Amino acid sequence: MISVLRIGHRPYRDKRITTHVALVARAFGADSIFIDTHDDKIEETVHSVCNRFGGNFSIQTGVSPMKIIKKWEGSIVHLTMYGETVKESLKVLDTKKDLLLIVGAEKVPPQFYDIADINVAVGNQPHSEVAAVAIFLDRFTNQSWEHDQFDGEMTIIPSKHGKKVISTDDNKK
Repeated sequence: MISVLRIGHRPYRDKRITTHVALVARAFGADSIFIDTHDDKIEETVHSVCNRFGGNFSIQTGVSPMKIIKKWEGSIVHLTMYGETVKESLKVLDTKKDLLLIVGAEKVPPQFYDIADINVAVGNQPHSEVAAVAIFLDRFTNQSWEHDQFDGEMTIIPSKHGKKVISTDDNKK
């Protein structure tokens, strides 16, 4: 089980980025996302993507980060630009344990650096949390996300040119 905990979400400012964090988490192998601020629009968007493209990804908004963390029984990883390199962190993380990835929307309070089992620097320069989630999950899962089957209403077929999308109706013929 891989989950993402998004802290500091500001609906008026972060709606697109938080949506992208959720969609990247889903596509790259996470099972769920928790967002600290209630946001019906993001929930609707993620549910819509899951309905159309498949998968069992879940989203909860308006959650207490500390409650999620206190209940968590696996490893807690804070993605930041201050910490161990991705390469070094992967050497010490137990891939058999559930994983909670913490990503911030704004300046992350110091307590989260202390709570995390490991703080992972996805680069040591300012960067997007979307990129941090993608890079970390890509390496953590050894690119297994590339072979995931989502079995949704729509499937995108890899193609050198153009868009190839088939619907479930096409699959049933």
